[in-house]
Amino acid sequence: MPTAESISSTTKVSNATPKVSVIIPTYKTAHFIAACLDSVFAQTYQDFEAVVVNDGSPDTPELEKVLAPYLDRIVYIKQENKRTAGARNNAIRHARGEFVAFLDSDDVWMPEHLASQMKLFADDPSLGLTYSNGLVGEPDNKREFMLNCPSAGEATFESLLVERCQIPISTVVARKEAIVRAGMFDEKLARCDDYDMWVRTAFYGAKIAYTRKVQAYMPVGRPGSLSQSRARLVEGYWAILEKYKQTLPLKDAERAMVEKRAADIRARFLIEEGKNKLDQSQFDEARKLFAEANTYLHKVSLSAVVLGLKIAPGTTTKLISFFNRMRHGASA
Repeated sequence: MPTAESISSTTKVSNATPKVSVIIPTYKTAHFIAACLDSVFAQTYQDFEAVVVNDGSPDTPELEKVLAPYLDRIVYIKQENKRTAGARNNAIRHARGEFVAFLDSDDVWMPEHLASQMKLFADDPSLGLTYSNGLVGEPDNKREFMLNCPSAGEATFESLLVERCQIPISTVVARKEAIVRAGMFDEKLARCDDYDMWVRTAFYGAKIAYTRKVQAYMPVGRPGSLSQSRARLVEGYWAILEKYKQTLPLKDAERAMVEKRAADIRARFLIEEGKNKLDQSQFDEARKLFAEANTYLHKVSLSAVVLGLKIAPGTTTKLISFFNRMRHGASA
């Protein structure tokens, strides 16, 4: 792992400042980054620089072998591991463009992506950030991001906070100034730092627009337990909302909104943790977690689960499993 930052660039471009800086953090993605970069250089809009940040990746020798044919067209930065937020911030600090476009190194763009997003800025110079639809999933089972994670109405602080509008990071193009004004990515967050970035960008005044055009492909497939990952994700959202109460200069109505959302997310976290306890046959712990969640939610169905776990935990667990399978279309 590198012990200090190093930067190399032999990019064969003119001395003119690029309009867009494409930000590509990489960590253990040597097998994917060639396709990622090929999609960048295939853009119909060409006024950009590509900034690749090696975030202390353990596959650096393999990565640099893959990057070798691209070194005359990219700015390549190596740093100690700071997680994705730290890699993006480092790239932003070195970015020369007025705009920054974000692309994860295992994702790819459609050829018209940058052209489409830059047209949004040209049509409305007051915009601070844009995003688009994309495809997610495995290659043989792709689906539109906005089908499961919709954007409804105007993208504002409130709609982003409650996830009425949801932003896939590999489709975002933003004014660099808007990201800097909002404080850049929070490197202390273990997860959900992109959600936090967009909410703060909106809070500090950036006007946001989006298109439903499919402009990126973002494969989904992470190792580990789905339920454990879901619990950690929800926990991450809750921590961010708690942070807002301490760090953002919220008006009374905004504070009330954040507090309500934090309570809802906290309840969701407790439910996910309760499910994990059920999987481990820790029925009493699961019951306590569900009961605490229901102090926020006040749901009759959850009250029944709590009572069932107290009286007949084994039977209740089987019923929960049955209804979960039915809900997801599996046979009982």
